[in-house]
Amino acid sequence: MARPRKCRKVCALPENCGFAPMKEMNDENRVIMAVDEYETIRLIDLVGYTQEECAVQMHIARTTVQGIYNEARRKLADALVNGKSLHIEGGDFDLCEGDSLHCGKKCEKFCYKKRKMENISKEM
Repeated sequence: MARPRKCRKVCALPENCGFAPMKEMNDENRVIMAVDEYETIRLIDLVGYTQEECAVQMHIARTTVQGIYNEARRKLADALVNGKSLHIEGGDFDLCEGDSLHCGKKCEKFCYKKRKMENISKEM
């Protein structure tokens, strides 16, 4: 029996859940990227984490991060090169609560709970 998948910690849901080429969109030609795949791209390519740091942040093994990251990059390449729309949805993840010791310094501007608290204080 296979081991159950462990949920990956994600700092925030993406603000944009999809991207499409400028030509006509066709629902048949779309690529689905899971939220945890999006998070590995964000942490490694945008924030600058190593795979090891990303693994600590997401509470998973480095080898798992490597597999997720490779699949996410393959999906990005497919969407860009073949002119397919990209949709970010689903996956096995837990949304960050912002109070964890593993919620890294670079996570702060993306963290769901921290952004929510900032919006509440701005409204006051």
